[in-house]
Amino acid sequence: MGKLQTELSIQSKARLNIGVEIPVLGLGVYQTSPGRSTQDAVRTAIGFGYRHFDTARIYGNEADVGEAIRDSGISREDVFITTKLWNSDQGFDSTIRACESSLKRIGVDFLDLYLIHFPVTGLRQESWRAMKKLLVTGKCRAVGVSNFTIRHLDELLSRSDLVPAVNQVEFNPFLYQRELLDYCHAKKIQLEAYSPLTRGERLNHPKVARIAAQISRNPAQVLIRWGLQHGLVVIPKSTREQRIRENSQVFDFHLSNDHMQILDSLNEDLRTNWDPSNVA
Repeated sequence: MGKLQTELSIQSKARLNIGVEIPVLGLGVYQTSPGRSTQDAVRTAIGFGYRHFDTARIYGNEADVGEAIRDSGISREDVFITTKLWNSDQGFDSTIRACESSLKRIGVDFLDLYLIHFPVTGLRQESWRAMKKLLVTGKCRAVGVSNFTIRHLDELLSRSDLVPAVNQVEFNPFLYQRELLDYCHAKKIQLEAYSPLTRGERLNHPKVARIAAQISRNPAQVLIRWGLQHGLVVIPKSTREQRIRENSQVFDFHLSNDHMQILDSLNEDLRTNWDPSNVA
């Protein structure tokens, strides 16, 4: 989880605490319409070298991710598939059933990473107990959480000896959760950034645009590279061929220390998705 250097490529991976390797760049399919839209996005990404795909039961497009991967001819072992346990499926037995259902929809025998999608009050501990069983039985190569704060992680770790491999959260310069990043680094939990492009809300910010112009890149590439240089796994979402390609072209340049400091200073606690901080 150290700082990335320019010699890395789209094939580069981070080693999780369980020993599994995860590609540092992936394609997210949140709010990508089920059917052809998701399938085309995944096929396009595969063509540009992506091998990491992030879906969820609640997105309704797990089956499309699986179909596009199968159609590509890439072997199962060469692709990294993440999906997530939805809130209404939480609890011990229901988590086991939900995982089995996701496996069937995607059309695979195992998941590379299965995440608790949200820290549901009163159920997340039982869900985590089930995640451990899924790990032991080989249904999942790694398990983790999403949208967990330090408080939620502390609670989880106080009641279980299994440390999440990943915590996937909204993370970008405008929601720079420095304390959470430091905490996860200390606990050997890989932080993974969704909505790294602020869902477009800050792509035109003058400081981001200025840095992009100085290094002849676009703002999206600057934001993705910022996350990579902070040691994050980053999963930008797009359905447009040009954007999917451009989002992958972030390994042949390096943001300077000055650029990183400017971007680090932009935090405004901007949340474009849900806010888990008030979940008991």
